[in-house]
Amino acid sequence: SRVEAQENVRPTESITHVELHRPEKRNAMNSAFWSEMVTCFNELSEDPECRAVVVSGAGKLFTAGIDLMDMMNNVLQPEGDDTARISWGLKKKIRKFQETFSVIEKCPKPVVVAIHGACVGAGVDMITACDIRLCTQDAWFQVKEVDIGLAADVGTLQRLPKVIGSQSLVNELALTARKMYADEAKSSGLVSRVFADKEAMMAGALQIAGEIAGRSPVAVQGTKINLIYARNHSVADGLDYIATWNMSMLQTEDLMKSAQAALEKKSPKTKTYSKL
Repeated sequence: SRVEAQENVRPTESITHVELHRPEKRNAMNSAFWSEMVTCFNELSEDPECRAVVVSGAGKLFTAGIDLMDMMNNVLQPEGDDTARISWGLKKKIRKFQETFSVIEKCPKPVVVAIHGACVGAGVDMITACDIRLCTQDAWFQVKEVDIGLAADVGTLQRLPKVIGSQSLVNELALTARKMYADEAKSSGLVSRVFADKEAMMAGALQIAGEIAGRSPVAVQGTKINLIYARNHSVADGLDYIATWNMSMLQTEDLMKSAQAALEKKSPKTKTYSKL
């Protein structure tokens, strides 16, 4: 289904491809984008057909970040003159923007993001909420917010330190707005693979999504949920959470099917798993 700021297609029955679709505006994130992404990922979360998601950008680059004209018209023109009420209104808008990327993380289906060209500002906020990040050799990343007079407020400052091992590097990127190119993104852990061009990257993204989609959705979605829980909690809390989780999930028929495939020295993808 095609909407103003994105386009969804199904490369296979179990994989959904979400494409940022404002190429004439460098996929800048406007009001339509912020609402459509929430609707899109809430629907994918509940769609039993979908087992993995690939996100990419149409045109010459992934995204130029937030649409500044749209932001100035819709965010920075608050109504009224009471400071408290203006502040409450702004907080509600910021929380709404934050939810646009939090829904990616909340979606139990793993999300592979494929980045080509530029990934600027809110684009970095977005990709840090995804599970697997790939890019092309010509890709570059920029935490741009300090250059436009604000602190990034939709996820970069909270998620990027969890993605990149070096707090010093995170601080440098966020405080100077310098560009990070593909090789540094790979060596720092921001992306896991770098491809020669977009065509090769998209093939790689769909291949990874296919590997995920071919496995037990009980196992895959449980793994994503527990990885995110573990990131935000202590080891002891994470172990207790997975023990509680698996006391019911270990009773799935998928376990026997996957075990049988292992005994037969076959891929778990050779088995058919029921929709979840």
